[in-house]
Amino acid sequence: MKNNYSFINTIKKYVSTSGVLIALTILALVVANSPIKEYYFGFWEQPVIFSLGGFNLFSHNGHTMTLMQVINDFLMAIFFLSVGLEIKREILVGELSTRQKAMLPIIGACGGMLVPVILFWITCPDNADMLRGVAIPMATDIAFSLGVLSIFKTRVPLGLKVFLAALAVADDLGGIIVIALFYTSSLNYSFIIIALLCIAFLIAGNNLRIIKKSYYLAIGIVLWYAMLNSGIHATIAGVIVAFCVPASQRKGSAYYIENIRNNINKFPVTDINHKHHTIILSNNDIHTLKCIESAADKLISPLQDLEDNLYKIISYIVIPLFAFSNMGIDFSSMNITDVVGGVGLPVMTGLVFGKFIGVFTFCWVAIKCDIVQLPEGSNWKAFASVCMLCGIGLTVSIFIADLSYASIDGGIRLLNQAKLGILCGSVISAIIGCIMLNRYLPKELPQ
Repeated sequence: MKNNYSFINTIKKYVSTSGVLIALTILALVVANSPIKEYYFGFWEQPVIFSLGGFNLFSHNGHTMTLMQVINDFLMAIFFLSVGLEIKREILVGELSTRQKAMLPIIGACGGMLVPVILFWITCPDNADMLRGVAIPMATDIAFSLGVLSIFKTRVPLGLKVFLAALAVADDLGGIIVIALFYTSSLNYSFIIIALLCIAFLIAGNNLRIIKKSYYLAIGIVLWYAMLNSGIHATIAGVIVAFCVPASQRKGSAYYIENIRNNINKFPVTDINHKHHTIILSNNDIHTLKCIESAADKLISPLQDLEDNLYKIISYIVIPLFAFSNMGIDFSSMNITDVVGGVGLPVMTGLVFGKFIGVFTFCWVAIKCDIVQLPEGSNWKAFASVCMLCGIGLTVSIFIADLSYASIDGGIRLLNQAKLGILCGSVISAIIGCIMLNRYLPKELPQ
């Protein structure tokens, strides 16, 4: 029950984020097709300088980064730090912590990554530049998909909510691996050595049980800069830092709980009838309270504390900024061939059909072979409805699209086609998923 309660809170947080993302996505589309669109697109090309002497943190191979690059490379590294913390927590104590819990969402995620890639490859024109985006329809956007599922509130069995959230987490892990392996440019070995030294310090800090979050974040910034200039995509630095942040306290939970209990007992028992009686604390009392506060802070592991602190930054700054800056598609420069031709159709096909077929088929085979079981409280039709929502792939899909096309000649057109395919595919998946859920979910869950 404790893990379920934690996971329910995680689901609620993502649901609250989805509304902000939807609003910013719509706003970006409106502004990008308004009379001020030149200011909109020009704004993201402004240079960003964060310098100390002659050193500029936001520089890539000696060139100052634009605001768009800072959002996509630096802020998204913070996003992947948060994702990495969540993945590590789920692997240690959550829905990916045991074989029984992890098998179904992991199997579904494998199908949901493999089949969209195959469909993209089959439907995409035989063009090397276009095929760079083969990984775009692999991702499931956890915030948007859970946001759609939340429309049906108490009609959705907890097992289905947990399955969708855990699958999206596994999807994120797959996306991270793909970015690390296939979106690496020419390597600079000097910066790779610096990055390896940073990783060694992070691992040493974990082994020595250094619980100061500032230690990992400070080294993480150096690691990010080194990886940015090494040729390995900089966002991977966030994941590496996350996996090195300690998930346990230095002396264990029992030690700090007992410390809190002993210090509380030092205070005299007061009469609850005298609620407004003012107590002047002695210096010893103040010291005792500070000991309680310190023990309470240390009771929360660095991993959980950092994940909690990052939540609002990610939900209300990083992802909204990413969506607003990246979802601006100028439709005036596009035509019908951009929807049914180029990479738009392969991306849309991969999300709408590939994700559903991959997730549902792989899970169906695994369940029929008695490897795993259908989520508790679910039936096949309701399960298929949730599989349809896996085609909502906005945030990470757009991120991979940007990695695929933004830096190549003529890539802006391909990038816009991919964004249009992502948008259409996600909306279609959401609409079909809602229709199926409304039809196949029970009118109310049994008490």
